[in-house]
Amino acid sequence: MKVKLQIVKDGALLFEGSYEISDAESFAWVFSDTWSKLRQAQFDKETSIGALMDHLDDDVLDQLTGAEIRLEKV
Repeated sequence: MKVKLQIVKDGALLFEGSYEISDAESFAWVFSDTWSKLRQAQFDKETSIGALMDHLDDDVLDQLTGAEIRLEKV
């Protein structure tokens, strides 16, 4: 089944994507892919190597703490 995944925190959309989910493995892959994309977005925001090094310890989990995960059939 095709689903739309949204992750919202404090009213702001952190992530949105559409995925095909057919079993437990594909469901887990959706969240693995989402994690990777959030992590990459965090790196892409950095403007220098120094800033990147300062934030390497910042965890995507911190970003997701308190967030709402929404799944909707498409």
